[in-house]
Amino acid sequence: MTNPKEMPSAPALARRLTCSRCGSEFGCDPSGNCWCAEETARLPMPLEGEDCLCRECLRKAAAEAVS
Repeated sequence: MTNPKEMPSAPALARRLTCSRCGSEFGCDPSGNCWCAEETARLPMPLEGEDCLCRECLRKAAAEAVS
């Protein structure tokens, strides 16, 4: 039997998500090509009951966290 730690993990696939706050649909590519990697805001995610946020809601949440 092979040690699971020695097995390469499958790359994360791009997917379509719905923003937890506004309901808009957006793309997510956790392999490192996602738009959110370009954002300067880094928030603890997800908040309880939430998943990823769209670009606009992420920026709004970051601005609220600063103020």
